[in-house]
Amino acid sequence: MSENPQNSEDPQKSEKPEQPERPERPEGETSATPSTPGTPEAGKPEPRGEDVRVPEAPGVPEAPEAPVTAGPPAAAASPAAEPSGRRRLAAALWPPRVTRAQLVVALLLFVLGLGLAIQVSSTSENSALRGARQEDLVRILDELDDRTQRLEDEKTRLEKQQSELESSSDQAEEARKQTQEKERQLGILAGTVAAEGPGITLTVGDPTGAVESDMLLDAIQELRAAGAEAIQVNGVRVVADSYFTGSGDDMRIDGTKVAAPYVFKVIGKPEDLEPALNIPGGVVQTLEKEQATATVERSAKIVVDALRPAKRPDYAQSSSQ
Repeated sequence: MSENPQNSEDPQKSEKPEQPERPERPEGETSATPSTPGTPEAGKPEPRGEDVRVPEAPGVPEAPEAPVTAGPPAAAASPAAEPSGRRRLAAALWPPRVTRAQLVVALLLFVLGLGLAIQVSSTSENSALRGARQEDLVRILDELDDRTQRLEDEKTRLEKQQSELESSSDQAEEARKQTQEKERQLGILAGTVAAEGPGITLTVGDPTGAVESDMLLDAIQELRAAGAEAIQVNGVRVVADSYFTGSGDDMRIDGTKVAAPYVFKVIGKPEDLEPALNIPGGVVQTLEKEQATATVERSAKIVVDALRPAKRPDYAQSSSQ
């Protein structure tokens, strides 16, 4: 049995596929087929990826390679990289940059604000009229008007006396008369001489014994504020240093016991005295709330004849000596 010469060849050689033969290219003719990108040309070594370097100009340093990232382009800066508005504000405020003029202005404003706060606080806390009722405010205004009128009258009288002294031929005699008149007026106020004139009579009844000494004292103060010049209660002359104690059956004025009904004889202008007692929330209404009675009568002539002994001062002396 004869062996086939083709089969007798090396099996490794038979397994290789036969490559097609390239047609021979005539001399001077180039291939019209474009070369495939990425395919190395024949006879040239294949480039090795990262080992490829672009030739650089001599003397120019090689720039460092930028890392390749998969993020957005480098031209678009990240918002976090830029300073935020809050950081810029904090950087502008701290550390503080304060000038001397700013410190002086701040100090002046602080002192001004402190003064205003103290003034407002003292005015709101110490004002006596803050919680007053409307009736009390009306009464206070009336009393101020009356006092103003009395001061104007006193001013007119003093000016008249001055003119009389200056025009009188006998100035010594005129001075003596005015001194006697002044002594009489001071005696009326001090309770050492009797007095008479127009005024009112206030009668306070106390059937239940509910009238207290402070109620009678309030009546005296209201009358004095309305212009009372002389006051007498149940035969006791009331002056600037008088005091009231006790209540009910043990009521005393300057240590002298007095009993209801309490009769006030007051010399002054009736048109001012009576409204001062009858104002809303005044003396009359206060006594009536305590089940007491209070009546006011005007009179053209009131006599106050209760006297107080003149006291000699122990320490005070006249400054004219």
